[in-house]
Amino acid sequence: MAGVAVKPSISELIIDFAGQKAVRTELVLEKYRLGRGALNELSFPEDGRLSREHLTFERSPSGWEVRDCGSSNGTRVNGKRISEPVLLQDGDRISAGNLSILFRNSPGARSSDTIVLFEKPVAAQLKTISTDLGTALSSGIDAAKLQKRHLDALLRAGRELARYRVLSELFDLVLDLSVTAVDAARGVLITCEGGALTARSSLGERFSISTMVKDRVLAGESLLVADTQSMADLANRQSIMAYDVRSILAVPLQTEAGVLGLIYVDSPHTVRQFTRDDLNLLTVMANIAAIRLEHARLLEVEQAERELLREMDQAAAIQSKLLPSGRFAWPDLDVAGYNTACRKVGGDYYDFWRYSDGRLAVFIADVAGKGMPAALLMSNLHACAHVIFQEPGPLTPCVSQLNRAIAMSTPETTFITFFVALIDPENNTLSYCNAGHNPPILLRSGGEVQRLTGTGLVLGLFPDVTYGEVNCSFHSGDALLLFSDGVSESLKPGTYDEFGDERLIEVFKASAGKSSDKVIEAVNSAVKLFTSSAPAADDVTLAVVRRC
Repeated sequence: MAGVAVKPSISELIIDFAGQKAVRTELVLEKYRLGRGALNELSFPEDGRLSREHLTFERSPSGWEVRDCGSSNGTRVNGKRISEPVLLQDGDRISAGNLSILFRNSPGARSSDTIVLFEKPVAAQLKTISTDLGTALSSGIDAAKLQKRHLDALLRAGRELARYRVLSELFDLVLDLSVTAVDAARGVLITCEGGALTARSSLGERFSISTMVKDRVLAGESLLVADTQSMADLANRQSIMAYDVRSILAVPLQTEAGVLGLIYVDSPHTVRQFTRDDLNLLTVMANIAAIRLEHARLLEVEQAERELLREMDQAAAIQSKLLPSGRFAWPDLDVAGYNTACRKVGGDYYDFWRYSDGRLAVFIADVAGKGMPAALLMSNLHACAHVIFQEPGPLTPCVSQLNRAIAMSTPETTFITFFVALIDPENNTLSYCNAGHNPPILLRSGGEVQRLTGTGLVLGLFPDVTYGEVNCSFHSGDALLLFSDGVSESLKPGTYDEFGDERLIEVFKASAGKSSDKVIEAVNSAVKLFTSSAPAADDVTLAVVRRC
């Protein structure tokens, strides 16, 4: 089997020496020695607490390992002194002499299993410096007083955020801008949607955030905790101890519409302690970023809606091909049908099949529900019916078979009302089976009305159901009107008054002798007048069969 070449990741060290700018070193060699000696690849002669060759970083088959070289003052990984080589994980912190070293595996890569714990403070309230967006905008950002690092961060943020990026990339970018702007060691970007908090991007893992900090930030407040080690409720937490966290910044991702989430960053005291200027800078940057994030989110929503609309148009075009259209006239029968969905697609179904022996099968069905789910079930019904009713015959076994097929592929709470009639012009007969559908109206040539009522349960609820079959006459001048409840249950605006079966019968009677398509026009006109042309609340289907 051919292998897939995997590009090796480049890890890095971020080395901080108190009072100096942090040094970033990409690990491209197989081994690095660190100490006071000049021959070390990483030499810090000014640190008197380091041994001449204090420790080494060595590449192993499993990753990077740190090894203490018998130093006088020892080497610690995440606060624990080591005596054997330790395999490093992304975010591990190594302490040696006065150095604080952060190990990053695949720099810029975000952890896929970031753990964020929101913990309730158990001691006194946090000693914090706070601000808000209005204060930071009005007085917090003074270009003349900002450090070059801050100015560079603002310029980079403006440049990078102006480019087009998908939302997922923006999360990573915003966090990277935030961590770089205040020279933090770790960070996490969290969004709040519908009350649920989700970590979207992170550098590091196992973040411990006070619930009070979270709540205040989500209320629009920016917070700086200058020294966590002075607070008993924070100092004893595992994540604070493991990563030697001394300074914390938490700011809201805030737009005019509200707070979208928060950015949390922290840093060990030896790297640098956050300042009020950092707080103001990150507050303003988070606001700029939040506007960009919201814009990207709305753009993705708009694109998704356009794509959905395009797909729905295609689905509607496909569905329209499944239903017969217009009027069909033979010497002995005059047939027409009509369907419109209250949404792009719907769950109503009707069909006409003329068999080779001259008999006609007429179908109408209504899937419970609306829209795409109902349309999918309607397509399934259409396919099953075309297989089961290929040849004319007794209706009872065919409907029972159809019910079993529908029950196997329909959710438990969904059902389909169904009606089928088999008309034989030569023998002037009509046989039908009604599985819970609105009783069709059979109008006799003399004006009498007969309702073709139910002969069994709706389809899909129970697989083992038997259905009855009813036979009646269908002579010249008789007409059959089939309809869905979208017709009879149409409401007069502002009332609970339904169009109803009685009005439908009166319109049908008034249209006696007219062609099948004219009967449908008359019914639609009456419903439109009754509803004052209000949009239909349900799918509307009509089918008419006249015996010539």
